[in-house]
Amino acid sequence: MASRIAAAATVRAVKGRKLLPTRAALVLTSSAVTKVKSILEGKPEFIGLKVGVRQRGCNGLSYTLDYASGKDKLDEEVVQDGVRIFIDKKAQLTLLGTEMDFVESKLSSEFVFNNPNIKGTCGCGESFSI
Repeated sequence: MASRIAAAATVRAVKGRKLLPTRAALVLTSSAVTKVKSILEGKPEFIGLKVGVRQRGCNGLSYTLDYASGKDKLDEEVVQDGVRIFIDKKAQLTLLGTEMDFVESKLSSEFVFNNPNIKGTCGCGESFSI
């Protein structure tokens, strides 16, 4: 079954900022929680969003965000403030300790993954390498 893309995402390597160690694979900011709730509002067929990775871009990998109608057998589930995020098995190691944020500016609004595991990103912020 083909999935629909829920939102665009940007990757940022965390430099000069320490994220607090956590047992959760992914931590959402309050802004991200609010946006996920609004994306899922009026869509009862979906129970959350699914984060994955795919080969793409000039630096190797990029994140994908899709609607999730259920949890696959090997997905990691993160529940925070009433929001459910499922992490595809291929993305689990790349996301450990990552903060998912939603940022709005005059030119764009997007989910941003502040990932301490990233070794490099491309200039446009679409792809990364571990």
